[in-house]
Amino acid sequence: MSTAAEQSAIAPGLSTGSGQRRADRARLLGQPVAVVILVGGVLTWALTRANDATEAETLNWPTLLASTWEHVVITIAVAAIVVAVAVPLGMMLTRRWARPAAPVFLIIANIGQAAPALGMIVLFFLWTEWSGLWCAVLPIAFYSLLPVLRNTIVGINAVDPALIDAGRGIGMSSTGVLFRVELPLAVPMILAGLRTSLVLAVGTATLAFFVDGGGLGSLIDTGYKLNRVPVLVTGAVLAVGLALLIDWVGALLEKVFGPRGLR
Repeated sequence: MSTAAEQSAIAPGLSTGSGQRRADRARLLGQPVAVVILVGGVLTWALTRANDATEAETLNWPTLLASTWEHVVITIAVAAIVVAVAVPLGMMLTRRWARPAAPVFLIIANIGQAAPALGMIVLFFLWTEWSGLWCAVLPIAFYSLLPVLRNTIVGINAVDPALIDAGRGIGMSSTGVLFRVELPLAVPMILAGLRTSLVLAVGTATLAFFVDGGGLGSLIDTGYKLNRVPVLVTGAVLAVGLALLIDWVGALLEKVFGPRGLR
């Protein structure tokens, strides 16, 4: 039978855990609602006000939808490249034979994130003489690589060695332990890194217009250069709303694909 002191020591922990779960549920429910209210309110204001001819060329449904879709395409392409590169690379760098090389790759990825995103996009444009979607996507992917690479390495290395030994003890190969024990337990960390990378990609994608890559940055640039506040505000709010929505999708993926025992 537990004493009053033990019960008082246990209760705060239980309260904190349940409170955290309630806060997570409230965020999952409230964040998309807040995005809809924010974006819907700004779009209603921008599209129903008395716009002049210059503003009307930009503040219309076809233009706004096209710019938003271009922004989404950039983000999806960046996410695909980051996952295809960072997760396998991170898995490889956790193997005993490749661990000495891990600091080198982390330093390279850290340089990519530390360098100004606009500078990388422009330098890539000058180096390749490309323009368009891929001229923006590849530098942004390099810029967004670090969180997924780092979290993959940290997540796999944080797996309890006893679980790895247990897997080997029942006859699993090292590859089997990696894919059936280590990687599933590292999924929450990997998804958290991907969530951060996607938010970074959404924000950096506003610079894609500098190399004719499209996206919502063109609205922001037009509004700033022509001193059209409604165009500037609309482009900025759409970018913020998209970033919040991507962050919400990332949180939802963490809940869905994380190990059941850790949810």
